[in-house]
Amino acid sequence: MSAPVPLVPLVRRAAAEAVGTAALVAVVVGSGVQATELTRDVGLQLLANSLATVFGLGVLIALLGSVSGAHFNPVVTLAAWFTGRRTADGLGLREVAAYVPAQIAGAIGGAVLADAMFARPLVQWSTHDRSAGHLWLGEVVATAGLVWLIFGLARAGRAHLAPVAVASYIGAAYWFTSSTSFANPAVTIGRAFTDTFAGIAPASVAPFLAAQLAGTGVGLVLVAVTFGRPAPATGDEVVVPHGEQHLPAPSRPSEESTVAS
Repeated sequence: MSAPVPLVPLVRRAAAEAVGTAALVAVVVGSGVQATELTRDVGLQLLANSLATVFGLGVLIALLGSVSGAHFNPVVTLAAWFTGRRTADGLGLREVAAYVPAQIAGAIGGAVLADAMFARPLVQWSTHDRSAGHLWLGEVVATAGLVWLIFGLARAGRAHLAPVAVASYIGAAYWFTSSTSFANPAVTIGRAFTDTFAGIAPASVAPFLAAQLAGTGVGLVLVAVTFGRPAPATGDEVVVPHGEQHLPAPSRPSEESTVAS
């Protein structure tokens, strides 16, 4: 996650979050539909779905990071608010109130768009039941790892690696977690609106959201344990979760950086 440029109006930042989340869900759902139309092999379907998500997420983070921070995820937004709530430049409740609804609306819109592109009913509740304890544990692990990665990179002064690192982590988590790593409440809600490969039954949504919130807490504990308290800001780093300060890092050539999540 990168800190949004302060001069960017909040309405534009919220719009970037909505459009970015919509595009992310369109990639996830659309690639899932395409995969199931091309092969009956579930392993190949998941491979196609995960690869498309990795590339799509990386591009979106790089594109919109300098505008909104490219959260595309309510748990990242809430974690950024929580970690920066005592700092002057931390993400405020006003931004949280704008970002989270924009992310949810964007996720629903992205699912509808993907269904439209493949000539499917625009809104069709998913019948893909994902109600099981091991799946919820998978969501805790996936979300904790995501939060740990994003905020750990920021505190270590390596947030410029976020587009590649975050996308790579999500791609890996597709395979090593039992839940295939939703790790995002907005995306979870959006995927309930499509009865396709990437869908999730509405009855399975609430437990997934609870697991993701629990994972956020675990991730923040991991950040505190492994990286300690934030160091004072140097004032020259753009790519950090809004409100996060990073540990001093070796000087490097200035570069045009962007986001994560």
